[in-house]
Amino acid sequence: MNQEWDTAYKARWDERYGEDGYAYGKEPNQFFKESLLKFEPGSILMPADGEGRNGVFAAIKGWQVTSLDLSEEGKEKTLQLAKENNVQLDFIVGDLEALDFEKESFDAVGLIYAHFSAAKKSKLHKQLANYIKKDGLVIFEAFSKKHLSYKQNDPKVGGPNDLDMLFSEEEIKADFKGFEILLLEETEIYLSEGKYHNGKGSVIRFVGRKK
Repeated sequence: MNQEWDTAYKARWDERYGEDGYAYGKEPNQFFKESLLKFEPGSILMPADGEGRNGVFAAIKGWQVTSLDLSEEGKEKTLQLAKENNVQLDFIVGDLEALDFEKESFDAVGLIYAHFSAAKKSKLHKQLANYIKKDGLVIFEAFSKKHLSYKQNDPKVGGPNDLDMLFSEEEIKADFKGFEILLLEETEIYLSEGKYHNGKGSVIRFVGRKK
């Protein structure tokens, strides 16, 4: 990612999260919620956590949460939401690529609509895999490559316009090849998440356990 693109990308999210209300609502993503509840709490890293709806939910359920996002506005919204729910979490503002957590320092990573730039998404997935302990988890939901046609039919469903920022099952298998696949599917869903995720879309869902 070049510096000019990176700055514009950050500004875009600061603008979105600076709006009144919560861009994707205050409730957690349904798949993340259902998946997380199947496991005992531990430490979880939440990259691209935005305004914190998923990180705060994890904290409510007893997880030790480290959220990460490029947006200062997202951090402010997250801390406010955490306060409303009487929980605490750590929130780091920065680029994941520039951070250096210790190897095998988290019990789980939650990747919910974490659409990184095409040039570095696989690199970041592999970086994240290194931060997960043995037997630790990845919980992932994001738009599939088929989603572009859904967005063209109904822009309100949201998602990137760049095909290379979208995902396939094959990419997930390659990026997390050291993981036991507990679930991997491409499926059509109906989203109703705040202002920017509304309508029918196509997603990849993945739950993996590190071998």
